[in-house]
Amino acid sequence: MAKDTNRSTKPARTAEDAPNPVWFKPVMFGFMLIGLAWIVVFYVSQSTLPVASLGSWNILVGFGIMFIGFLMTTRWR
Repeated sequence: MAKDTNRSTKPARTAEDAPNPVWFKPVMFGFMLIGLAWIVVFYVSQSTLPVASLGSWNILVGFGIMFIGFLMTTRWR
């Protein structure tokens, strides 16, 4: 039986196909959890924490931090 010489081999990984660094996933989930914690603390403290001078803008800050984490999920491999 002759060997098949037309087998396709997997191409070598390029820099953009390389897996993420070890720190990527913890940082990604960290941003999402910190943003969630920011919003929960804001509601539980009745608008006095985390930054009282921001008032309702604390919600936007929390969602902004979470949004960074969600953007990182698009680059996760």
